[in-house]
Amino acid sequence: MQARIEKFIPGGQALATLDNGKKAFIWGALPGELVEFEITKDKKSYCEGIATKIIETAPERAIPRDDCFLATSPWQIVNYEEELKQKSLLVKECFLQQHLNLDVLPTITDGMDYHYRNKMEYSLYWSHDDNQIHLAFHTRGTHRKTPIERSSIERPEIFQKAQEIINKLNAEHAEARTYQSLLIRCDQAGKTSAALFENGKSHPVMELLNDRLLDYDYSYSPNGFFQINLPVYELVLEEIKKNISTQKVLDLYAGVGSIGLSVARDKDLTLVEVNGAAFAEMQTNAKDTKAKCVLAKSEDVTDYITPDCAVILDPPRAGCDRKLIDKLNEVKPAKIIYLSCNPITQARDIALLTDNYSIDKLQPYNFFPHTPHIENLAILTKV
Repeated sequence: MQARIEKFIPGGQALATLDNGKKAFIWGALPGELVEFEITKDKKSYCEGIATKIIETAPERAIPRDDCFLATSPWQIVNYEEELKQKSLLVKECFLQQHLNLDVLPTITDGMDYHYRNKMEYSLYWSHDDNQIHLAFHTRGTHRKTPIERSSIERPEIFQKAQEIINKLNAEHAEARTYQSLLIRCDQAGKTSAALFENGKSHPVMELLNDRLLDYDYSYSPNGFFQINLPVYELVLEEIKKNISTQKVLDLYAGVGSIGLSVARDKDLTLVEVNGAAFAEMQTNAKDTKAKCVLAKSEDVTDYITPDCAVILDPPRAGCDRKLIDKLNEVKPAKIIYLSCNPITQARDIALLTDNYSIDKLQPYNFFPHTPHIENLAILTKV
């Protein structure tokens, strides 16, 4: 089936309208291109698919570095300058969908567009051709595993460690079906922590890692709450710190405390986290500070919100609970700093705050180059 691509949509697929009016969401295609595609999901009002042939090529198309790019980083087909442009446009689109026509700044990057991930989870694949285990990823849109020989988005130390573990398993004549996955993380110095997750067994306790953010040390579990791209994360922390002028700071959805403790440890700081493991790591990271650590859902401790505080929000992809948004509108804290990995839910939440807040800045960051994922920072000030 052929389609003319119109644009990217939030989520990263390319949009086309078919002759029968049905919308098609297609991986592997760029705006302006004419493509042939294979349908992977067919619904009454839309279909999803993967481009199989590029009939007319967009000038922004790039040659993917990895054979497995569709599974790990489907925007390897876009040149990097265009990727940064498209990510700002997608943030703008998310806010337009909430009837907010706002300026969005150019997407910030540290220029490291490959070998940036400090965490990777691999599947294991058994090949009947050589009776060996191979690293693998799930083929996009399916449950099938595809073996890989290289992957360029994780740090080299991670892929090297993964190969060493696979070689050891093969030397021991292990079977791939024994394992759910292989998780490896490394710190900025290149030290790795790895674990094989066995089917039917509890996940093993992994060796903790340590890193520095804005000259402060953090300890964290490799399979816990910590950012994937630390150099770009530091750029975000620097911007957040510049926008905090209050003495009182409330960090909600705080994880291991890396935002609040990096930007406001010298202030009257309260950190709130619901996950028990992350909370324990937060307490360790905050042990030499006066920060107050609270184990609770952010929407259940809204009494900490006061008119004279700055509130930091970094919620999961689902965004903020409506009860929390209502409390922010009621109390009207001086500043709201909202970092999101999902601009769709971020825009939904911020649209509910515009009666009481001006949106001073929308700043995307490229935490995940060659993928459609966007981290967006919004700065809101009470009007």
